[in-house]
Amino acid sequence: MKIEPFGVEQWMNAWETKCELNLAETCVASLTLAELMQMAGTTQQMPSELARMQMTYGEIRGSTRLRGLVAGMFADQRAENVLITHGTIGANHMVYQTLVGAGGVDERPDHVVAVTPTYQQHTAIPRSLGAEVTEVALSEAGSWLPDWDAVAAAMTPATKVIALTNPNNPTGALIERDGLERVAEIARSVGAWVLCDEVYRGTEQGDPVPSIVDVYDKGISTGSTSKAFSLAGLRLGWIVGPESLLDNCEVHRDYTTISVGMVDDYFAAMALDAKDVILERSHEITRGNLAVLDAWVQGEPKARYIKPKAGTTAFVALNLGISSYDQCVALLKDTGVMFTPGSALGVEGYVRIGFACYPQVLKEGLERVSQWLAKQPAAS
Repeated sequence: MKIEPFGVEQWMNAWETKCELNLAETCVASLTLAELMQMAGTTQQMPSELARMQMTYGEIRGSTRLRGLVAGMFADQRAENVLITHGTIGANHMVYQTLVGAGGVDERPDHVVAVTPTYQQHTAIPRSLGAEVTEVALSEAGSWLPDWDAVAAAMTPATKVIALTNPNNPTGALIERDGLERVAEIARSVGAWVLCDEVYRGTEQGDPVPSIVDVYDKGISTGSTSKAFSLAGLRLGWIVGPESLLDNCEVHRDYTTISVGMVDDYFAAMALDAKDVILERSHEITRGNLAVLDAWVQGEPKARYIKPKAGTTAFVALNLGISSYDQCVALLKDTGVMFTPGSALGVEGYVRIGFACYPQVLKEGLERVSQWLAKQPAAS
């Protein structure tokens, strides 16, 4: 299988260890296991259930307890509608392996409509499997929200999946119920699935919005403990969708990961059981930090953006006469502050700023950026 390089991961791998202040990170400031156990009300240094745990493969679909806790985050889902995976990245890959390929309707390749910019998986994976992918571009002028007429126009009889990230990565735009109902209507017209990567769900600046699985019977939600739950190190995610889909996904997983680790499953269940406490912490960080970032953008003459409504990242245009890659490399070398260039996400002219780090890191980073920008000539 041939596949294109993953732009964001290549950027992170090249520079993440060379920065002093990482404003490219997308997870809400990570928890230690000690912090997790304290938030969950566990006082033992080694929980007795964990000490007694026999290291088998465990329940192949994920523990009944964990799947029930995941299902409880949705309006009308049961444990049977949940498959535990190796992160959201494993969940997305498994869905595409299951649903699309080179030989679809009338032996034509299956077709995917992907709203971009997005997480690169949603274009690269289906292409690597032989599917045709049509990208429908978001725009700053449209507040980074989908043009549903353009999505509808991109559909064909061979369309198997419409792919979204909601909240959007990298812009922080949030599709609300009316938009989800509209995409469901579009998908229903050809019997397509809607795969909604909801890994940033739980980071809303205001009231939460429904999941795609709450509004469409062929909706698929993927998510994980990485972003809002601050536990990327567990490498644990999930697929939520119809049981028949999960049965087919499991066939593919039998050839790859089989199951997730029992220890990861255990701590993920602990986190979801304490979700109210953990998400309160995440909201405090993301909402407080976005206020800091917003004040910085409003006061910085060389910066502009559409204020995010959710997520942990903002897509910011810096008025400089050089590429986003060159901006980010120069910034990192001169100040130690790391952003992600828009070119790594397929959109030139912007940088992605992660604002869910510890507040002091964000404040110091933005102060250094302002000092650096003051020395740079504006684009002519």
